[in-house]
Amino acid sequence: RYLTYFSIFQYIIQPDGSLQGPNDEAALAAIAPTDAVAMMVITNFKDGTFSPDTARAIFDNAEARAKLIDNVVATLNEKNFYALNIDFEHMYPADREKYNAFLREITERVHAQGKQVSTALAPKTSATQVGQWYEAHDYEAHGRIVDFVIIMTYEWGWSGGPPMAVAPIPQVRAVLDFAVSVIPRGKILMGAPLYGYNWTLPYRPGGRFAPTVGPKAAVGLAREVGAYIQYDYTAQAPFFTYYDN
Repeated sequence: RYLTYFSIFQYIIQPDGSLQGPNDEAALAAIAPTDAVAMMVITNFKDGTFSPDTARAIFDNAEARAKLIDNVVATLNEKNFYALNIDFEHMYPADREKYNAFLREITERVHAQGKQVSTALAPKTSATQVGQWYEAHDYEAHGRIVDFVIIMTYEWGWSGGPPMAVAPIPQVRAVLDFAVSVIPRGKILMGAPLYGYNWTLPYRPGGRFAPTVGPKAAVGLAREVGAYIQYDYTAQAPFFTYYDN
């Protein structure tokens, strides 16, 4: 009863404009009788990661783009989704304006169906932040074009990196301070992680990726190994260390 959107992840776009959807019938049926609504998520996912080439294939081919938008609109209506979320990531920096143009085109069509459009944004602290995860995401343009944005304010601590909080508050705050300077505040949703990682110490780059752990499992593990749960007051996140057997 506390939830608004259930994001159905993921409808994977194909270079020819077709969609590879999940088996979401059971999830949609469970959501239907609640006060929450279902949101369709489309991604440029391929082979376990986000594909810049798939996104570019859509941006550069008017026929494929039209086919994709037709497929998205048909799916939104057929499955009675309330909103669309566009989660295109790791795109070529040079495709920034192409992505903005795509957003304008698809948003107009989706709005004509009486439905909302949102985007997922990488956590940026300035408009000039470099890196392939960031440069194609134009905060100011998204703020003008779509109904709301979901900022991915998490994964500073990630499974292949050094141990740290997944969403340290100072870093999250820096992203939001920039976001509100270029996007209307009422259009901003902040991502919040409900997970952590169990890193092996000492950390060695290129080593085994850390498995994820949920809050309940983390507390259970601490109890099982007799660890004392501590709190990082700067990151504002709990953590503990322990020896395994």
